[in-house]
Amino acid sequence: MSIAGNIDQETFRRRLAEAEHRLQANPRDIVALIAKGDALQGLGDARAAAAFHSNALRLAGDGRGLPPELLPHLQRAREAVRAQADRFQAHLTESLGRSGFDPATSSDRFSLSLDLMAGRKQLYQQQPLFYLLPGLPQIQFQPRETVPWLAQVEAAAAEIRAELEALLAEPALFRPYVEKRADRPNGDTVGMVDNPDWSALFLWKDGVEQPLAARCPRTLAALDGLPLCRVPGRTPSILFSKLGAGARIPPHHGLINTRLICHLPLIAPPGSRFRVGNDVREWREGEAWAFDDTIEHEARNDSGQDRTILIFDVWKPELTAEERDLVSALFTSIDAYGAGGDAWGV
Repeated sequence: MSIAGNIDQETFRRRLAEAEHRLQANPRDIVALIAKGDALQGLGDARAAAAFHSNALRLAGDGRGLPPELLPHLQRAREAVRAQADRFQAHLTESLGRSGFDPATSSDRFSLSLDLMAGRKQLYQQQPLFYLLPGLPQIQFQPRETVPWLAQVEAAAAEIRAELEALLAEPALFRPYVEKRADRPNGDTVGMVDNPDWSALFLWKDGVEQPLAARCPRTLAALDGLPLCRVPGRTPSILFSKLGAGARIPPHHGLINTRLICHLPLIAPPGSRFRVGNDVREWREGEAWAFDDTIEHEARNDSGQDRTILIFDVWKPELTAEERDLVSALFTSIDAYGAGGDAWGV
């Protein structure tokens, strides 16, 4: 609803002058800011009005401690700001559409920039817990064209699942993914320590091949020739990860930003999903992806069945051969000093 009603333009100009006079005395006067926004809107300048209404809303915060009679005015300001934002977005959509922009086919980065500008999404950055190599792209899910070897892994999905099912027939082979360590403090990550709802069976762990790898030759063959992240005593990790029905892995960040974590869903009931930053995807059996685990991510299994995937880690394609060798040498040196800290995991 317009605030103008039957008020004439001269009245709005008078109210504008009164509000400006009050703001000269106190630029943080919330009532005067709303009044100026209302007057500008009545005079037909909705863009300028939104600036003053927005400033009033920022100063008001959550409204605690403000006079109750002010709250309806804040609500009116909020509605005016929202309406102006909707008009602006409609203008951008129409204008960019004439320029050839299509959210379904145009640049994902440009689409994200629009969502960030409009406040529909928030910016997620790499936040490694241990090591950052500067200058690497801030990418949530790695574009398929930069990891073409994922198709090789997908082609073997049926054979990999057959090997997995033989292992699932022996439930005791799976161990909680997060287990207590005697040599480190054990903070419980929202109930995940020693929790069988998130369990794993490792074929490679901390860069060392495990005995059960001998039972999965087709799985390892599917990964042959991939740029597995190799740091002695650290990585690669190759494992089957099982998330129980109704379980959730809380939001968290990985330790280093020089690798990607890859998932190949093998048993993925509808309702099992994964979020990296702003991007939420459902696991689909046989469809692999790679992502940056130093960007906040979480997993949910809202289905009534266990979800099981193959996980492995690879070097980021942006790293040069020299950088891979240097990162490996760095952590070999750190571990030789005895300062390795937590296992990397995936």
